[in-house]
Amino acid sequence: MDCYLFAKFAQVKPGRTCSTMTRAWKFRLLFCLLLSASSTILAAQQSDPRENKLLVLERLWNEAQVNRDSAALDALVSSRFVNTEYDGEVSDKQKFLADIRDPLFKPSLANIQDLKVNFFGDTAVVTGIYHTAGTYQGKPYDHVGRFTDTWISDMGKWQCVASHTSLLKK
Repeated sequence: MDCYLFAKFAQVKPGRTCSTMTRAWKFRLLFCLLLSASSTILAAQQSDPRENKLLVLERLWNEAQVNRDSAALDALVSSRFVNTEYDGEVSDKQKFLADIRDPLFKPSLANIQDLKVNFFGDTAVVTGIYHTAGTYQGKPYDHVGRFTDTWISDMGKWQCVASHTSLLKK
């Protein structure tokens, strides 16, 4: 390619030599390649399939609570699950599932937002904000708080081993 066409293509100012234009073109090409590579790496980090799976499981958890589906929750939590409620009550898997089945527990809303997932090998910690509402023993409740769920992958199956909630000030 002659220097004039190269200068037009590389958008180099007229009057520069071909070697200056070649260096400018190489610099621009290197810059574009680095920018593209960093965008690809960032996109790969943000689209970790494990993260997407856990976000779906968290949403299924909330749907199961609203529908009082203890069988679905049974599949999501480990046999050694520990639940710490906003009021300090600690329960194991059996108590947690019994509470879901309690006919006096009538949830009408369970939403989550601002979710973040951090991985530590085959362990993930999911944090976010929750909003639940409904009635329990005939009394209405409406809670907004933060939650932390700890998940472990065992042979490709994710199960929650611990959950903790804390109320936010209204």
